[in-house]
Amino acid sequence: MWLALSPDINHCWGSTFYVTTRGLTTSPIPYGTLTFAIDFDFIAHVLRITTSSGADQAFALEPMSVASFYRKTMQTLSELGIEVKILARPVEVEVAIPFEQDDQHASYDGDTVARFWHVLVHADCIFKDFRARFIGKVSPVQFFWGGIDLAVTRFSGRTAPKHPGGAPNVAIRVTQDAYSHEVSSAGFWPGMGLGEAAFYAYAYPFPAGFDKYPVQPAAAYFHDQLRFFILPYEAVRTAENPAQTLLLFLQTTYDAAATLANWDRPALERKITQT
Repeated sequence: MWLALSPDINHCWGSTFYVTTRGLTTSPIPYGTLTFAIDFDFIAHVLRITTSSGADQAFALEPMSVASFYRKTMQTLSELGIEVKILARPVEVEVAIPFEQDDQHASYDGDTVARFWHVLVHADCIFKDFRARFIGKVSPVQFFWGGIDLAVTRFSGRTAPKHPGGAPNVAIRVTQDAYSHEVSSAGFWPGMGLGEAAFYAYAYPFPAGFDKYPVQPAAAYFHDQLRFFILPYEAVRTAENPAQTLLLFLQTTYDAAATLANWDRPALERKITQT
């Protein structure tokens, strides 16, 4: 929807969610002479659509099929005078059932959703602290709905080799735009393909020796198949100082990427004075 109505911001940054005090938001999306936003409220468990004209409609987040959720969302938009055509199928999954036809997936566990969102709230604050230490090009802290991950990405400023693509049901032009320049990226996701929720960090292109770099804390490790450094969520949750544990992981994995790829670190970083 963002991609259909918003300016084409680099790396698809205009199509991400942001963590709020109640859930996730699209942020304002332009439509004619007004803007609208779609918010997932994980406290009241409702999906709310508001417009800059003052209109406001919502429906309950509860067990329903993907097809039912899609129809409700599009109907609510239509009732607000918003008509838009979207790519009505999922991305970054092997089997991309069109939304209108997906009656297989119909669960909604409000307690689990709320607990996951609370992790995002804390991670969002720490990622923003880490982001503030970089004065080069850096992404917002944003939630990608395809990979279901909260991420922040730093850029060296140098162009990167064309990415070969390979993400399921994602156009190669999207991947190549995302990785048009050298990156050091980190995030949090539920751990699909891993088996547990975890923080991750990777670099593109992959610098020689990256997988052998001594990152911290001790619970962090390099996953050969995913080509990521991994820090299990449980190791952060149970740490004496979770925030400092996560910041140590973010900093040392960035050190690995920036040092091994010879980034111009003095020009890209700033020292944060602790108060």
